[in-house]
Amino acid sequence: MTADLLPITMSATSTGAPIAILTLDQPGRPVVVIDESLLKQLDATLDALPDGLAGFVLASAAPRAFVAGADLKAIMAMNDEELHAYLEFGARVFQRIADLPCPTAAAIHSVALGGGLELAMHCDGLIAATDPDAKPFIIGLPEAGLKICPGWGGTNLLPARIDPKTAIVATANGIPFKSTAAHELGLFDATCTNKDHLVATAIEWIEQQPTDTRTGNPSRCIQTINTDEVEDALTAASDELPDALHVQSVLDAVKTGIEKGWPAALQCERDHLVKLRHTEPAQEAITAFFNK
Repeated sequence: MTADLLPITMSATSTGAPIAILTLDQPGRPVVVIDESLLKQLDATLDALPDGLAGFVLASAAPRAFVAGADLKAIMAMNDEELHAYLEFGARVFQRIADLPCPTAAAIHSVALGGGLELAMHCDGLIAATDPDAKPFIIGLPEAGLKICPGWGGTNLLPARIDPKTAIVATANGIPFKSTAAHELGLFDATCTNKDHLVATAIEWIEQQPTDTRTGNPSRCIQTINTDEVEDALTAASDELPDALHVQSVLDAVKTGIEKGWPAALQCERDHLVKLRHTEPAQEAITAFFNK
């Protein structure tokens, strides 16, 4: 059965090549949640993109969040083999965005957590609506707060976008940022103060970017920056973080990314996530999260 396509619109450019705007949408839900159905829709929609694009914008129709994260209940219901397959499928779909032969941007109007931020970080740029009169939204990788770890590259993506030590410590503690703090840290490549102008701001950012050759990695991960800087940050972060399984898993994924590259880091994250969810601390934290 063919998956339904997500909405795509085209924006004309002065060069004649269009910029595609793909909008994540789960009608009837106040937030977008990454599940197998959405991944299949995204995969099929990427198949439908025309050749020769000048750019690609990833947006969200959900009023309360860009993407709230992955479907944790579905993840906990899978056996180990099923979860590995699900995480691998998600990584392949996300990588398709990173592999697009044109500049790409995520248009973030509200909450972006866990897999939602990882999906966004597979784009070249993060463009955010930061209305000074609105309540700040949260953005980050909260998985370690549930005593598990990211599963779609977050450990290797976030340290390439903000100060590496700050990123590693926040990820290992599972503490997201308020959008105001994220802005100050330099997480956003461009901003606007009105979410109605967000996609236009993303398009404007894309039009200023050179068309570059893809390397097989997302354009902004630790493998694309000075790995000595990340290694120093990893050492400094390790000195101040607790010796807990979920913390060590995040540190291990960063170390693996430095020493063995992007695919190995993804595999390391998956292996840790699959194992960690069976531990007593994770079971307790996730049960408490569901009960809340």
